[in-house]
Amino acid sequence: MRLTKDVVAKLALPTGKAEAFFWDDDVPGLGLRLREGGSRTWVFQFRVGHRQRRLTVAAASAISVADARAIAAKLHARTRLGEDPAEAKQKAIAAQGETVEAVLSVYLARQRQRLRPRSYVEVARHLLVHARALHRLTVDGVDRRAIAKVLARVGETSGPVAANLVRTSLSAFFAWAAREGMRDDNPVLNTNKFDVGGSRERVLSDGELRSLWTATGGDDQYSQILRLLLLTGCRRDEIGSVRWSEVDLEKALISLPGERTKNSRAFDVPLAPAALSILEAQPRKPDRDFVFGRGRGGYRGWARSKATLDSRVKIEPRWTLHDLRRTLSTVMHERLGVQPHVVEAVLGHVSGHKAGVAGVYNRAAYLAEKTVALLRWAEHIAAIVEGHPAKIVALRS
Repeated sequence: MRLTKDVVAKLALPTGKAEAFFWDDDVPGLGLRLREGGSRTWVFQFRVGHRQRRLTVAAASAISVADARAIAAKLHARTRLGEDPAEAKQKAIAAQGETVEAVLSVYLARQRQRLRPRSYVEVARHLLVHARALHRLTVDGVDRRAIAKVLARVGETSGPVAANLVRTSLSAFFAWAAREGMRDDNPVLNTNKFDVGGSRERVLSDGELRSLWTATGGDDQYSQILRLLLLTGCRRDEIGSVRWSEVDLEKALISLPGERTKNSRAFDVPLAPAALSILEAQPRKPDRDFVFGRGRGGYRGWARSKATLDSRVKIEPRWTLHDLRRTLSTVMHERLGVQPHVVEAVLGHVSGHKAGVAGVYNRAAYLAEKTVALLRWAEHIAAIVEGHPAKIVALRS
């Protein structure tokens, strides 16, 4: 069809579709994209080598059909000369500092001044880590679908509660960007919230723990990380981004600095023999401090590796890596006789008798008690895997 003013006015999104494209027969690559919610946008589609690319021209309400056709004709001429208009536009926008990544640096600098340290750390993690897929996009180019994809990925890898928290942080960022005149709306609005169904209480059974341990017998990094998470009760990134400079193999200890813990306090993690042997088996590179991962950071393949593991080990209902911490806590409390304050110390929590003013005067690290507790936990895991009763005598106060 030839996209004219009258034709464009009559175009409508087909029933049941969230998006549709209508292409012009006269100007190569010119199209009109309709989206659920009423969005109408001129686009230009072209090829660079074997890759097909698409460039947003403008909102249909912003320019006339004649202008859209003229712009598309010029873009087509540039592609015939071997240029990549999309790449050129991206570089121009980046130079102007309008990418999400560039604007986030300004936003987070302001948030650091007004938020409490712990709140700032969480917001920064949501926007810099979980929302990394948006960083190369322009602030005004992020749409509701892009946000939904990010939230779906977080929900799959970190659970519904985490996804809802990321959604809140993204909404605050884009609302701020709108007030700064960088866009006209907040694309997070009207995206779906996850149903958390109350607080999560998933505790893995002995059979499920045995299945996970058996399935992670390979020498791939994710298998080694998962076993360390199970044996130590640490949070995902505390192990995924552990550094050799934080590991003392002679003392069988990981010492996490405050900037790497959730409560911003330094935290020592005793290593049972099984956990120590995993770290001792990891290769070292002279120019790299991270134990796991590649490049400049720690381990990053969480979603892909978790999906691969789930395809091999069918555990229902769905489980998350954080459930390993809850399982350790539950078993230590109910079956191993570990005192509650020691379990809290193992998990790196600041609560109970160490919270508030009491915590200022009680700086006990409980290192010896944590070591005993994690040794008992490691023996419990070994007994489950090997199928024999654990030689554990529960301690009583």
